[in-house]
Amino acid sequence: MADTINADNVMAMLQTAVTVIRENEPLLSKLDSVTGDGDHGAAMVSAVAAAEKALAEWDKTSLNSLLHGVGWGMMCIDGGSTGPLWGSLFMGMSAGAGETETLDCSALAEVFEAGLAKVQKQSKAQVGDKTMMDALIPAVGAIRAAADASASINDAMAQAAAAAAQGAEATSGMQAKFGRARNLGERVIGHVDPGATSMSLLFKAFSEALSAREI
Repeated sequence: MADTINADNVMAMLQTAVTVIRENEPLLSKLDSVTGDGDHGAAMVSAVAAAEKALAEWDKTSLNSLLHGVGWGMMCIDGGSTGPLWGSLFMGMSAGAGETETLDCSALAEVFEAGLAKVQKQSKAQVGDKTMMDALIPAVGAIRAAADASASINDAMAQAAAAAAQGAEATSGMQAKFGRARNLGERVIGHVDPGATSMSLLFKAFSEALSAREI
């Protein structure tokens, strides 16, 4: 069987992400209480609740419509920058998927690259700025590198999860250049960024879901 995933696999990935984010709400809120206003956990729960609603309402017509519904739902939540940024990620992924119904590893990389490009239209943050981009950019790069090395989809996502986790952990040594944390200067050093952490949890969930699928 060809190493591909379809909309049902992506549905499972998203459902796992909903669960993982909810389970980690206390952690995300605790992290944000140090570097922000303490509401990132709640914002992420609102985001995944919107995603869950979109999953329940999905008409099963296409991968594009699945990702678009999730992105649009997240875009509309209250929660500062969380909705626009996470919504942009999935809206971009939807555009990247186009009319394709099955993704091989290279096509999966293209989908995530399109999602990243959409986020980068909303945020100028780069790796080193202590934001979600410290996890997202390395994760997407890892998928592309894995695809170029002819790795399996499962291995590509595992490498993405590892890169995202490493990127999130690295934010502990950074000063913030965006958001409320920027105003705290050196006081945020020693604390992991909550946005990078939530993004790393997304890729962790995606990897777990793919590992559990029957091939």
